[in-house]
Amino acid sequence: MNPPSDLKFTANHEWARAEADGSISCGITDRGQELLGDMVYVGAPETGLQVAANEACGVIESVKAASDLHAPLAGEVVAVNDELADVPEKINQAPYEAWIFRIKPNAGATLEHLLDAAGYQQMVDSE
Repeated sequence: MNPPSDLKFTANHEWARAEADGSISCGITDRGQELLGDMVYVGAPETGLQVAANEACGVIESVKAASDLHAPLAGEVVAVNDELADVPEKINQAPYEAWIFRIKPNAGATLEHLLDAAGYQQMVDSE
């Protein structure tokens, strides 16, 4: 497993990517989908929802378990990947391409507090 170097990561096995328009795409890491197993449902947060950093804002379900989705930073949900409602297994097939939702960060909210790829890999290796 080699986490992409252009992403930031949470201890909950979620990733965040800064987009050119200033929004932040959020998804589940390869290790996260591996731990959960085959995805059967993605309950993304509603567009327009204001979220706090680390706040549970959605749910993802697999054949093994259900897990909360957390916002990596404070902001407003501006988009959801509706395709995952019909094809949740895309998370298993391409976890770093299958973004679940996008956030427009609040003023001053950054991804600085999240793990970089090396830090995330170190965390996974120590599990």
